[in-house]
Amino acid sequence: MGEKRTAFVSPNYGSFQNEIYFNGLQGVIPEFPVDFQDLVARAQAALPPHVLSYVQGGCGDELTQDLNALAFHKWGMVPRMLVDSAERDLSVELFGATLPNPAFMAPIGVNGICTQDGHGDIAAAKASALAGVPFCASTLANDPLEEVIKHCGDVPAYFQLYTPKNRELAQSLITRAENAGYKALVVTLDTWVTGWRPRDLKTANFPQLRGHVLENYFCDPVFRSLLQAPPEEDMGTAILTWAGIFGEVLTWEHIPWLRESTKLPIVLKGICHEEDARKAADMGVDAIYCSNHGGRQANGGLAAIDMLPAVVNGAGSTPVLFDSGIRSGTDIIKAIALGASAVGVGRPYTYGLALGGAEGAAHVLKCMLAEADLLMAVNGYPTLERVRTEGAHRQSV
Repeated sequence: MGEKRTAFVSPNYGSFQNEIYFNGLQGVIPEFPVDFQDLVARAQAALPPHVLSYVQGGCGDELTQDLNALAFHKWGMVPRMLVDSAERDLSVELFGATLPNPAFMAPIGVNGICTQDGHGDIAAAKASALAGVPFCASTLANDPLEEVIKHCGDVPAYFQLYTPKNRELAQSLITRAENAGYKALVVTLDTWVTGWRPRDLKTANFPQLRGHVLENYFCDPVFRSLLQAPPEEDMGTAILTWAGIFGEVLTWEHIPWLRESTKLPIVLKGICHEEDARKAADMGVDAIYCSNHGGRQANGGLAAIDMLPAVVNGAGSTPVLFDSGIRSGTDIIKAIALGASAVGVGRPYTYGLALGGAEGAAHVLKCMLAEADLLMAVNGYPTLERVRTEGAHRQSV
């Protein structure tokens, strides 16, 4: 994306630690965790077991999920001294907007059931506004996409599409997202069928089949036209109808239709191979999203961060978004160093939702941005352009 120093001034994210320390002088300690380990421990105690297993669970023996996070330890940054990094510019250009930082909230399909009131999607949107981090809303939600975006404030929001088999319904979802004001359409490629997830299988629990996070379908006029009775009168039939049309098997032949279906920028989520990235770029998609779904959809693969450099190379000048394994602000900067244009935070902010709704999720995001900012300060990286120039280097662990 080629960030340049401009008149735009990024917030001093690192000052969040000063706020914490000065509050400590008044005997006030942070209400929510400031590190991932404590965040996980407290979320495990807060979430109901069936929700926790769905949020934490991965595919198979979860090796790929674990490697996604562990692989970041194989990449290291080299500090540069005698560089004026008193002020840092973390801003990026994405989908025609200047954003103050490179983070975004990755789509999580069960946000809705991660807060006690069942409105976790709205809480996530509010966290987006509080932290200044764009929210990518999932098709799977407990609140309609039109209502969710109202709570994002002035921060851009993106809509993630699980493309249904019914073309008319797909078009309806896309049009609704465009009309509601979402700034990009993120099309997930790897979830037309659900991967083998032992944690959920052990308890025979799949939230959608119990009627959770399906509100975008249940309120959609096209979906409702497929039913003899509305969901509020016959939930069982509505759920079975959803299950029958959920996942379209997308191929390259679908890309022209997607392009014609909306004026929004098209983002393809799930690209992990250099040749796929190159073909997507050649076909004119607006951004490529390198992700292996956090290790939830397929086991036995490489860590996503290790595949990122090849995807960036294949994408050429097309922006590359990234998620999978991000657990800290340091991880965000390492992904930027390896070529990501923007970096998605997933499970960490969802754990924050479980602990404190919008405020909890915003706290997690602020902590991660503070860590990222301070890493740049100490390492002598005043801009993200400098981060990319210095790069990340493989190291033995």
